[in-house]
Amino acid sequence: MPQPVVFLRNVTIFQEQKIILSDVNLEVNHGEFIYIIGKTGSGKSSFMKTLYADLPLQEGQASIVGYDLAALKESQIPYLRRKIGIVFQDFKLLPDRTINENMLFVLRATGWKDKMEMQEKIGEVLDKVDMRGTLTKMPHQLSGGEQQRIAIARALLNDPELILADEPTGNLDPQTSVEVMETLRKINANGKTIIMATHDYALLLKYPSKTLKCENKTLFEVVQRTV
Repeated sequence: MPQPVVFLRNVTIFQEQKIILSDVNLEVNHGEFIYIIGKTGSGKSSFMKTLYADLPLQEGQASIVGYDLAALKESQIPYLRRKIGIVFQDFKLLPDRTINENMLFVLRATGWKDKMEMQEKIGEVLDKVDMRGTLTKMPHQLSGGEQQRIAIARALLNDPELILADEPTGNLDPQTSVEVMETLRKINANGKTIIMATHDYALLLKYPSKTLKCENKTLFEVVQRTV
């Protein structure tokens, strides 16, 4: 049996010693697409931050992309994050650099050295999100949807085992949200595991998939007609 990409057993998630979610149990297998839903403040972002080790695991067992979160050392966090692609609501592109320079910044920060290999990789991930023609543009020259597709491409640079998308359509209009969602679903269809936090229930109905809900400090699976 292959190891789950994400495994949580009896996990309690804290923020500043306050319990956000308790008794979380979850297995995510390779190639799954999972939604995390819930009201603002219900724990979606804290859950995601625990997965990429922004919040330390204090209670329970958890492994993600082969790393034991309970035993994770500070020095291991950059290596963990190379195996995870993270997509944020507000894109987090560097505003004073071109798209190409944004991509190079990530590659250099994660240990790439060969200039030709870096440019080939940048072209490859931009092709996957249909944004090859944006290399020399600045972020402000792109629409919100285009910036989010660039952010998805950036998340793919190190060929991650898992993509965590935290409200990736939260700042986008409905039509643009659909375009970004189509991009994520295409990447998932090519074998990438994706966990997406969202409050956009229209997208859940249009693109049904396994759905977990944060409510009353718990995380549980829901059938979509009840979301």
